[in-house]
Amino acid sequence: MADTNSRAATMNQLITLLLLLIAPLSADALEVFACEPEWGALVQELAGDKANITVATTAFQDPHRLQARPSLIAATRRADLLICTGADLEIGWLPLLLRRAGNPDIQPGRSGHFMAADYVRKLEIPMLVDRSQGDIHPQGNPHVHLNPNNISRIADKLAERLGVLDPANESDYLDRLQKFQYRWETAITGWEERGESLRGLRLASHHRGFSYLADWLDLNIIATLESKPGIPPSASHLASLLEQLSQDPPAAVVRTPYANEKPSLWLAERLDVRALRLPYTVNVKDGPVDLFALFDMTLAALEEVNNERL
Repeated sequence: MADTNSRAATMNQLITLLLLLIAPLSADALEVFACEPEWGALVQELAGDKANITVATTAFQDPHRLQARPSLIAATRRADLLICTGADLEIGWLPLLLRRAGNPDIQPGRSGHFMAADYVRKLEIPMLVDRSQGDIHPQGNPHVHLNPNNISRIADKLAERLGVLDPANESDYLDRLQKFQYRWETAITGWEERGESLRGLRLASHHRGFSYLADWLDLNIIATLESKPGIPPSASHLASLLEQLSQDPPAAVVRTPYANEKPSLWLAERLDVRALRLPYTVNVKDGPVDLFALFDMTLAALEEVNNERL
């Protein structure tokens, strides 16, 4: 009987210890809903264990298109902060998700609503919005995260917003921001030194997902497989590109992990160049585990192609 009581007491102590260990991870943490992995990774850098983060998409899902699944509705309903790219990247699904969640704290205009693209200069802003031209974004190209200088600007604003939502931990967010920015600016210096050798590298791209990367590194994207943004490449357009590029092929045909690989493979094989899947975003399962690794791996892939060309 004594042994039984002793075992029960020990078990109760273990349960109490586990509860104490687990509680700080979630008790007062901000609930964050991130539309894309890059923003979930940035929140992790700035908030650490002060945020419980749900990421809606993976590297293998097109962020333009997503179903408002019950699990996402539930995560959005309990969120203190919603962080997405904005610039209409999620226009096809985010408004519906917000309506179904019914969470007033993360609606547009509220402190819990954070659109990263609002804080950077956008590229490719159309002069005329005409849906016959495909998936045109009136506010400009939304894939802003592939210029690391944009990440730096967004991090400043995000840390400020975290402090507004959680003033008790504002000093911690600012401290983590300062440490992140020091590491990030050091990394940018190294990346830009490596990028010198890539200036003018000629590429064809499946989608306009790498415009900010090209603008930052001075890459030359000479062709896009989609004749209209968001419209799958047609056989006739690919044939036209093949004829156009045959005399002076690009170094590679690049695509995101979520893009259909067949058009890129078809064109690359006939041009006798590399079909290259760049990381595009954070992918903790089998790719870049954080934002630093995202740019390290992207530059390494481009360097490999460039070295083969030389």
